[in-house]
Amino acid sequence: MTIKVLLVDDERLIRAGLAAIIDAEEDLAVVGEASDGAEVPGQVNRLRPDVVLMDVRMPRLDGIQATRRLLESMAEPPRIIVVTTFENDEYVYDALKAGANGFLLKRTRPEEILQAIRMVAHGDTLLFPAAIRELAARHGASGGGARGADWHDRLTEREGDVLRLMAKGRSNAEIAGELFVSPQTVKTHVGNILAKLQARDRTQAVILAYETSFITPG
Repeated sequence: MTIKVLLVDDERLIRAGLAAIIDAEEDLAVVGEASDGAEVPGQVNRLRPDVVLMDVRMPRLDGIQATRRLLESMAEPPRIIVVTTFENDEYVYDALKAGANGFLLKRTRPEEILQAIRMVAHGDTLLFPAAIRELAARHGASGGGARGADWHDRLTEREGDVLRLMAKGRSNAEIAGELFVSPQTVKTHVGNILAKLQARDRTQAVILAYETSFITPG
């Protein structure tokens, strides 16, 4: 099945470069382009992409607001990868909190961009532990918003272990190996963690763990 991709960037050359890389693959296809976040909801409703590559900084409506609009207005939104120039971009942290499924740097190698698109299209999350840890350290513990830290005591000891390993970027298989349990057991723990934290994915769960000081940077 072909993975449909929507490109969102205010620079035409960047869109053209990404389109050339993506359209060269048999299982990927660019179905549309947008130059501003304000165009995204309409494009998504019309084209139904599987993945949106979203520039995080745009002049009218940035990638954070565009991400929020999609997630708030659609029952089954596409997967979203925000694209940025700098790894420690403050916008990236906000976009991930808003529900983006990961981020890529504009200098990322073409093969890694293709791998990232395929990963998120199949339900995985692009988690970069070092970058998120640095961003979390700069933001400091904020209490995690309305959800606060009331979920800390609801996690079992094993779920806490799994969450800490998630923050290190471990896959389910790697977590299973470290905890001497089956991958299916880890998958169940991850599902329970996301439900208790009311998180969309692993990235949001890790960010919330940092924000409420369940995990401390460093």
